[in-house]
Amino acid sequence: MLTCVFVLTACSSNETPSEYQKNKENLAKNRADQVVRLTEKLVATDNVDQLLQDYNNVELGDLFASTYVQYYGDTSFSCEGKAVNSALTSFQTGKESMVNITEYGTPTSVVDGDMIVVTVPVIGEKGNGSVELIFTNDIYLQMTSCTLNIDQTKGQLMTRAALNTLLGMGTVFVVLILISLIISAFGGIPKIQARFAPKKAEIAPEPEPAPAAPVVEEEDLSDDMELVAVIAAAIAAYEGTSVEGFQVRSIRRANTKNWKRA
Repeated sequence: MLTCVFVLTACSSNETPSEYQKNKENLAKNRADQVVRLTEKLVATDNVDQLLQDYNNVELGDLFASTYVQYYGDTSFSCEGKAVNSALTSFQTGKESMVNITEYGTPTSVVDGDMIVVTVPVIGEKGNGSVELIFTNDIYLQMTSCTLNIDQTKGQLMTRAALNTLLGMGTVFVVLILISLIISAFGGIPKIQARFAPKKAEIAPEPEPAPAAPVVEEEDLSDDMELVAVIAAAIAAYEGTSVEGFQVRSIRRANTKNWKRA
C-alpha cells in the first residue's frame, strides 16, 4: 500500500502540464504584472482612503476592472472586490517601508488545485517585497486575492521575535505579581471586617447576691440552775425585793450595746 502511494506521488510530480494549462498560467502571470503596476499607480495618487470610504467591495471590483480595461484593453479581466481592497490596503501600508517601487521582477506561478498562485517580486527605494496574487484556474482567471508582503531581514525578524518574547514574559510576570498581591491582601480582610462591623453592646455582669447573715442560734440557758439563781439574786438586789417573787422562764443574751450605755 505504501509502495502504491509513493508510485502515485512520483507520477503526479512528474506530470507535464498541458498547453492549455501553460497558456492559462502565462496569462495569469501577465495579468499579475499589470495588476501590480496599476495598483502602484492608484496608491501613488494618495486617494486610497477616499476610495475605501466611498466604495464598497463590489463597487471597488467594478471600478478596478474598468480601470484595468482602460489601461490594458483586456475586456475579459475580472476581479473580486475583497481582492482589490486587500491590494490597496497592503500597498498603502507597504509604501511606508518601501516608499516607491522602482523595479518589478519576473512573475512566477504555481498551480494549486483550482487556483493559480502568482508571485511578483518588487524592489523599493528602502526595501524589497513580493506581491502574491491568486487567480481561479479556469477560463475566467478571476483575481480573488492580491497582497503585498514586505521582505524582512534576519535582524528585523530577530528583533520582532525578541519583542514578542519580552511582551509575553512580561505579561506573565505582571499577572503573577497581581495574583500574589491579591493573595497577600486576603490577610487584611478580617481586620477590615472587624473595623466596620457593628460593636456588640457589652452586657454588665449581674451583681452576686450578698451572703446571707449567719443565723445565730440562741442558746436556751433556762436549765442552768446556778446561772438562774445568780441572775435572780442580782435582779432581786437591784429591785430591793426577795428572790421568791421571781420565776425565770428563759434566759437570752442581751444586746451588748444596751449594756454599754447602761
